[in-house]
Formats: sequence, structure tokens, C-alpha cells
Amino acid sequence: GLVRKPVTFATNKLVVIVPKSNPADIHSVYDLRRSGVKVVIGDQAVPIGSYTRTLLDTLGIKDAVLHNVVSQATDVKAIAAQVALGQADAGFVYVTDARPVASKVQKVFLPAWAQPPIRYQVAMVSSSARRVEARSFVNKLASKRGRLLLKRAGFGLPKK
Repeated sequence: GLVRKPVTFATNKLVVIVPKSNPADIHSVYDLRRSGVKVVIGDQAVPIGSYTRTLLDTLGIKDAVLHNVVSQATDVKAIAAQVALGQADAGFVYVTDARPVASKVQKVFLPAWAQPPIRYQVAMVSSSARRVEARSFVNKLASKRGRLLLKRAGFGLPKK
């Protein structure tokens, strides 16, 4: 079936998280180049992994940081958990995934100019037998309440 024009309903950003105690003394993304720093990133086959590599490339530190990667996860929650448990010195996650582990980690913010555009989109399939439900779902996402819930979860909101 034909897909109608996709609508962006939320955005996200990358952040570096480090264990609360910050054993590797990391205060900037550039500190991740230091020898012996244990970094966890997403596998390149998943969005978090490709966004992380794009960001590192933009910053001009991709090779140096990838040299310190000790683990590649296929799931952002796994990256957050490894850092929260102190199994790594730092990890790249979405801002929204840093929230559930906020009490166990510190955030190291990344330069806004280097952030890759992360957009969540939704589109209706024209041939859907559930057109009414699909339209209702899309409308809920764009509603005042939908936007409030997304914002509360830490997502960015596109201009209306």
C-alpha cells in the first residue's frame, strides 16, 4: 500500500553518560580519546550506533574513540545499564535513555553543532483496513496531551 507523507512527531539527542563516581574523570567527549578509557557504544547496525559514529566523525575523533570501545550493544538500554553498573567508563545513549538511570550516572553534554538530526516519524498506509484507528493514533501523537507526554519523557518536539 501507498504510504502517506511521514510526519515528524518527536526528536532526540545524544549524550555521553558516565558512572556517578566517574572513575575515568571524564568531563568532555574529547576525554574519551584518552588511553585506557572503556567506552560502550551501539553496534553500527542499529540507529544509536550509526548516530554515535556520525557524531564522532563530525567531531573529528572517531578513530581515537573507537579504539577505546570495549563493547558494542544492539540496545540502548544495555549501554545505559553497563555504564550505570560501572562496567564501562562512558557510553553514548539518547537523552531519553539516560533518564531511567539518572541516579546512577552523570551526563556529559555534547556540542549542539555536532548532534546528528534524530527524528521519529509516523505515516499512514493508504490501503490500511484500520484507517480510522491509524488516523486516531497519529492524531493522539500530535495532540496537546501526546506532545506533553513525549516532552515529559525527554523527547524534543518539532514546531507545529
